[in-house]
Amino acid sequence: MTGLRIVAAVWVVVFHFHFTALPGVADVVGVFGPLITAGALGVDLFFVLSGFVIAYTYLEQLGPRLRARETGRFVWARACRIWPAYVLVFNLFGIWLVARAVLGSDPNIAFQGVQPKLGLGQWLQQMFMVQLWNQPFFDGASWVGSTWSISAEWLAYVLFPVAAVVLYRLRNLPVVVLALGALGLMAPIALAYVSTGSPYYPWSWAVRILCGFGGGALTYLVVRRLRASDGVRRAASWIGTATPVLIAVGLLAGELAGPGRGGAVIVLFPLLVGSLALADRGLARLLSTARMVHGGRISYALYLVHIPMFEVFWLALRHFGGSDGGAVPAGNTLLAHVVGMLVLVATLPVAHLLFVGVEEPARRRLRVLGSVPRRAGSADPVLHVAAEPAAEAPMVGAAPRQDRPVGNDEARRDPQTQAIRVVRQPLAKQPVRDEEARRDPETRGIPIARSSTGPVPVVPGQQRSEVPARVPAAAPAVSRDDAPIGEPDVAAGAVGRAILARRAGIEPRTKLAADLVAASAAARRGPGKHRPGPGRGKRGWIDSPQFGARPTP
Repeated sequence: MTGLRIVAAVWVVVFHFHFTALPGVADVVGVFGPLITAGALGVDLFFVLSGFVIAYTYLEQLGPRLRARETGRFVWARACRIWPAYVLVFNLFGIWLVARAVLGSDPNIAFQGVQPKLGLGQWLQQMFMVQLWNQPFFDGASWVGSTWSISAEWLAYVLFPVAAVVLYRLRNLPVVVLALGALGLMAPIALAYVSTGSPYYPWSWAVRILCGFGGGALTYLVVRRLRASDGVRRAASWIGTATPVLIAVGLLAGELAGPGRGGAVIVLFPLLVGSLALADRGLARLLSTARMVHGGRISYALYLVHIPMFEVFWLALRHFGGSDGGAVPAGNTLLAHVVGMLVLVATLPVAHLLFVGVEEPARRRLRVLGSVPRRAGSADPVLHVAAEPAAEAPMVGAAPRQDRPVGNDEARRDPQTQAIRVVRQPLAKQPVRDEEARRDPETRGIPIARSSTGPVPVVPGQQRSEVPARVPAAAPAVSRDDAPIGEPDVAAGAVGRAILARRAGIEPRTKLAADLVAASAAARRGPGKHRPGPGRGKRGWIDSPQFGARPTP
């Protein structure tokens, strides 16, 4: 879905560039016709896509009921997304417009049909992205001409918490009803294209944003009801790949009926967005590549910077073309075309720099700033955690706890898993003996915690207790006759230790450890079956693979 954003943005950029007064540009437009001149539809595709994504992200959170706190978080999150880069570009271009108004001789300060007004009141409206809300037409409403759609989308964001309550209660309607609703919301704009060739009438911008955004939201309700089986994904992939072809054919065929009539293909935008959301083949796979996804991420920055860059280039063309704004002199035509192509291509790296240098860092910082609401004069809420008793065995790899304030994010972490280290062991490339194969591979790397009654393994994820752990009562007893020579008094209590040591992967390297292993073996054989075996001396040593000697036959 992200990759589709760069397609819509490039469509709008090429549409605006076709107004460049160069013969080569006119020739290209003559070949591709409405595929370029209908690029304003890219804005409507943005609206549908935005409605889908916002509903997908926030409907479950905002839909159950209208809550001031959740609404505030949503509005703040959207402001963090669109405001920082917008403010930078808008103010820099505002300086350019003021310079043209003060230093230039041309009464027109921008390449717009209706000239924008300069003043403190206009600056404040543009700063808060509300400059379009009281205007019936978008012409001249914004200093950066294309940002009228940002003001319109900001209105959709403000209204969405209320709309989410309604959409949430429509979510269980039949899929056919929801699908027809999504397509029906695109009908008013489509009818305007069919009747006049252009959706341009008083408050048409409001119809475009509300219908497009609402159509995208209803498309999400359809998608969430469909089971993402392999058959559904295959069908969605075919539809998602075929729909752009239908849009292109409809634009070309509509032009035969009259200028701009092909814009009626706008009704296919919900179908395109919904099918690509479910698809995993064809066009969806292409849009999911790394470059297309990154292009989608910088699409908003591209939408912001292309008009200011074009305005500077257009002014240069006017200057070199003569005071009357005529055509570029023949000697400079090639140079003008080369510079024009460089400017067109340069919009992408400039957008990338704006994204990585301003948009994304500012968004992250503003989101952190507004993540924990605070009352005036109060500090961040904290959770005080008391120190653990010193007698409790520490967790594997855990840092010592202490009395200190803990922030909310840290307090939400799982205390039993965040400090456990992963024990990695290389795979053996040599034959494994029977005794080695019998060990439990999941516990042999766990260290032994000492207590007053015996060693107990500290198992990651197990609830710890302040009560001292005890050796299981099921440990087998060893008779005096079967006790290892040298340490008869510890044989019975050592069996459990030996078993736990071997399971934990502790290699016995001392006489006492060897005796404990021998006691464990004797306990398994049972009374009366003990035999010293070869290699056992009076000190109780036993030959086994554990100690590097040959195994007992």
